[in-house]
Amino acid sequence: MSRVKGKRQYDSTGRQAQARRAREEVLDAAERQFLANGYAATTIAAVAAEAGVSVETIYKAFGGKSGLVRAIYERGLTGRGPVPAYQRSDEMRAHETDPESIMRKWGLLTTEVASTVTPIRLLMRSAAAIDPDMSTVLSDSDAERLTRMRHHARFLAERGYLRAGVTVTEATDILWTCSSVEIYELLVLQRGWSPRRFARFIADFMIASLLPDREANVAAPDGALDA
Repeated sequence: MSRVKGKRQYDSTGRQAQARRAREEVLDAAERQFLANGYAATTIAAVAAEAGVSVETIYKAFGGKSGLVRAIYERGLTGRGPVPAYQRSDEMRAHETDPESIMRKWGLLTTEVASTVTPIRLLMRSAAAIDPDMSTVLSDSDAERLTRMRHHARFLAERGYLRAGVTVTEATDILWTCSSVEIYELLVLQRGWSPRRFARFIADFMIASLLPDREANVAAPDGALDA
């Protein structure tokens, strides 16, 4: 009996791994076709043929083209490392005590994620104008990112890192703007900035906008205020 049980467990694990590989192959094929041909010209049949699965399999797993785009976008949000970017972000901020260092690392993570999601995000934006389902996907992605940035802003407030007068709402809006692909599109894709330069800019902007001015907190020399 133990041998049979072990065999079934092995088979189940193998099937799950196979299903994950098949899912990735479908998303890879869909991403290639969407970016090469556009949203309207890409068909589920073409994606299925390239991925080697049935049309019914794609509809069952993703619900259609908008579901495929949503899944591609959500995959991109994990970044390029083996550990999802949002998980690395949470683990980093839980242990890091220097707010400027947190901003620097957020700048790097923002750049990493933007490099993976910007192409599909731009496709989402253009497709939303002609497809109500894609408009919903776009709105949902904005709302989810806003929720995530509010999570970060509350963390900064609870740690006492925010500059006096900066509210959680304002901090949320600044973080939400800094994490938008629109900035990445303008500076990296259109103006040719390197990822390193972009990450530094995002960190500098967050530090200047959200954190107290360290130089202002340094005591002035005697008589300096009377000069």
